[in-house]
Amino acid sequence: MHAVSHSKLEELALDAIGERYGRYRLCTREDEQSMKRSIERYGQISPVVVCSRAPDVELVDGFKRLAAARALDGIEALTVRWIDVDEAAAKAAMVCLNRVGGRTRELEEARIVQALVREDGLTQLQVADLVGRHKSWVCRRLALLERLCQPAQDDVALGLLSATCARAISRLPAGNQEELLEARRREALTTREVERVAELLLGAQDRAQEEFVLARPREALAQSVDSSVPTRDPRLSPTGNQVQKRLVLLLDSLSRMESWLRHRGRAELSTQDRVLLENGFGRLAKDAGAVAEAAADFVGNRCR
Repeated sequence: MHAVSHSKLEELALDAIGERYGRYRLCTREDEQSMKRSIERYGQISPVVVCSRAPDVELVDGFKRLAAARALDGIEALTVRWIDVDEAAAKAAMVCLNRVGGRTRELEEARIVQALVREDGLTQLQVADLVGRHKSWVCRRLALLERLCQPAQDDVALGLLSATCARAISRLPAGNQEELLEARRREALTTREVERVAELLLGAQDRAQEEFVLARPREALAQSVDSSVPTRDPRLSPTGNQVQKRLVLLLDSLSRMESWLRHRGRAELSTQDRVLLENGFGRLAKDAGAVAEAAADFVGNRCR
C-alpha cells in the first residue's frame, strides 16, 4: 500500500530517539538483559530502524537494542537506518521487519493489527495487504485482543500460554474462558486437549454439562471419544444398529461443522477456497434441510 524507502546509515544520539511505538511491543527484563550482554560483547551488529514524525524521530525496530544501549555506560549513539513511511506503514513495518530478524510475538502483532484497524481506520483486508498476510491472519490477531479475556492475554504475554491455546479459548464466552484457563492450569492440559475441551463447552447443552467438562476435562474427553463410535445396542436390529452408528457420526460431524461456521468460517478461507467450496456448501444447505424435514417427519410419525 505504501512504499518504504531506505536511506544511508547514520549515527543518532540515544536521547534523540523516541519510543511512541514501544507500546505495541513486549520486552521482558530477560530479553533486555540478553541484548545488553550481546552489545557489551559484540557491539551493535545491526542498525535500528527509525522514521520521522516531525518534529520527532521515532523508533520502528530495535527497542531491545535501544534499551540495552541506554543501560550501558559509554554508549551515546546508535547506528540508525531511516525509512520514509506514513503512520500506518510504520506500524506495519514493525511486523514485517521482525519477520526477518525473528518473529514478533503474536500478542505484539495483535496490538499492531488492532491499532491499524481501530486507530488508523483500515479495513482488515487493507491491513492484510499492508503486512503481506491473509485476512484470516488479521482476524486471528484481532481475536487475541478483542475476544480473549485479560488473564489469558497476560499468560500469552508471559509466554505461559501458546497462541494456539489462546485462539481455542477465545472462541468461548468470557466466563467460560477464565474457567477453561483455570482448568488448563489445574490439570496441565495440552494444547490439543484445550482445543477439544473448548469444542465440548461450545456444544454443551446446559450449565451442568459445562461444569462436568470443566471439573473433569479428561474424563469428559474420553466419554466424547467413546460416544463418537457407538457400540452395538442389543435392543436394536442389525439395521437399527447401522442407522444408529450413521446417526451418531452424522450428528458429530454436523456439530463440528456448525462450530466451525459460527466461530471461524469464512475468515479462514481464501477467496479461491470460498469459490471452489460454494457448491459444496450449497448442497449441504439443501441436503441438510431435506434431512431435517425427513427426520422431523420420522419423529412426528413415531409420536402419533
